[in-house]
Amino acid sequence: MTVEGENTTTAARIADAIADRIISGALAPDAPLRQDHIAREFGSSHVPVREAFRQLEAQHLVVAVPRRGVRVAPLDTRSVKEIAEMRAALEVVALRNAVPRFTSAHLARIELSLIEADNAETIQEFETANRAFHQALVAPCAMPRLLASLDGLQLANSRLVFAMARSAGWQPRSNQDHRLILQALRARNLDQACNLLARHIQTIERLAISAS
Repeated sequence: MTVEGENTTTAARIADAIADRIISGALAPDAPLRQDHIAREFGSSHVPVREAFRQLEAQHLVVAVPRRGVRVAPLDTRSVKEIAEMRAALEVVALRNAVPRFTSAHLARIELSLIEADNAETIQEFETANRAFHQALVAPCAMPRLLASLDGLQLANSRLVFAMARSAGWQPRSNQDHRLILQALRARNLDQACNLLARHIQTIERLAISAS
């Protein structure tokens, strides 16, 4: 493997590890991220660390603050609203482009993710299934740049879900919004599915703000 390839692989490994810490709350909002400390921890040079920071910034998990360096992104009301509004707009666009390409296998994958979320016994299991549900909704859209943006927004949303669970607790429960979205898709009612999806994302926004 070339040096560039090694750097890319190492950057992805570092980004994944730091993302897990941010999403779980192990790294608090506004916590500083020091290049030298992270390079030492992962036994790497500063080059892949800088690339990892760029990936995390694209995922809305860190921010580069002038004169303060790279820090964990805030979870204030403004940030929550921005993430939710971006997600609601982009995910609906992706769904509208995905639905004409849906097959029975795609719908089965969406339903499986819904069932896994309903059966989740921990917040970690629920969020994995929740993310899989939203990814399955839009996967067939054949718009790679849009999907990459949504992947980052989904990670930011996962962080909100974990934050809400820490604040208000979490109990296993069925997700009626997801079930209604799937029903609309099976009925080939695209407008209803899109409206339900946007409302669902906006509900998460309101819950996150009330829990903050």
